[in-house]
Amino acid sequence: MGRLFFQIIGAIAEFEHALMSERTMDGLVAARARGRTGGQKPKLGARQVTVAREMYDELIEDGKRAYGVAQIAAEFGVSRPTIYRLASPAGSKGSAWPAEGAAGMALP
Repeated sequence: MGRLFFQIIGAIAEFEHALMSERTMDGLVAARARGRTGGQKPKLGARQVTVAREMYDELIEDGKRAYGVAQIAAEFGVSRPTIYRLASPAGSKGSAWPAEGAAGMALP
């Protein structure tokens, strides 16, 4: 008798899980229809990315970098790994330096 009870409870739980998944997908579709997308907003705007890249690439007369990564990160209020990720020529998702006005990069 206990086994039957647990099977019924398991079936109800599985059904409820399917309902939650379905409601979640419906909500995501409705949000996309309203123009909303998921995910975290970019830390830097397109202009900020351009300025950060210029600061990273700027050299002084003896060939050293004019600004350290920590200085650039502090200037823009982001972490050093964010600057390194943006400074890499190509990340795992393609170019880390988007063109100005690219999708997802709002201009301030």
